[in-house]
Amino acid sequence: MTTETIISIFLGIGLSASVGFRVFVPLFALSLASYFNVWELNESWMWIGSLTAVVTLGVATLVEIFAYYIPYIDNVLDAIAIPLAAIAGTAVMVSTVADLSPVITWALAIIAGGGTAAAVAGSSGTIRLASTSTTGGIANPLVSTIETGTSVVMSAFSIFIPVIAFIFVIIILYVIFRLYKKIRPSQP
Repeated sequence: MTTETIISIFLGIGLSASVGFRVFVPLFALSLASYFNVWELNESWMWIGSLTAVVTLGVATLVEIFAYYIPYIDNVLDAIAIPLAAIAGTAVMVSTVADLSPVITWALAIIAGGGTAAAVAGSSGTIRLASTSTTGGIANPLVSTIETGTSVVMSAFSIFIPVIAFIFVIIILYVIFRLYKKIRPSQP
């Protein structure tokens, strides 16, 4: 496995985690990176670097970000975000991984890409649901701002410093695991 392949895996995992916070932010970031030749995508995913894709994903990103600031719509979005995040995380991973066989690429995309995105999206939705039930939704804009900011930062690190993004993903997954253990009912 070459260094380029490992870096491309780190990029995919970082963007997949970012997808868990906001589905369109990392797709838009990847589209911009491809459009400006910062990152080269797999041949079948070159379309994501087109001007049409940049504009479409940019609009979708803005709509998604602003929709999360509308009370109770944010909770509805969380309900559909988990399956969308899993699909987008898988797609991001497939589009970025370089020099692996299709079987390994798809297995990695489904497990690492889709799994990471779904885990982050599920945790994010749980936090918003807790915020809604404890504050009546008053704190939800703060939660939305933190999620959007985290998605933007993770996307930027993933594209420009993929190794650091991968380390952040490990930390995020560890925090999710610790929170899960804390709220999970204890077994007798």
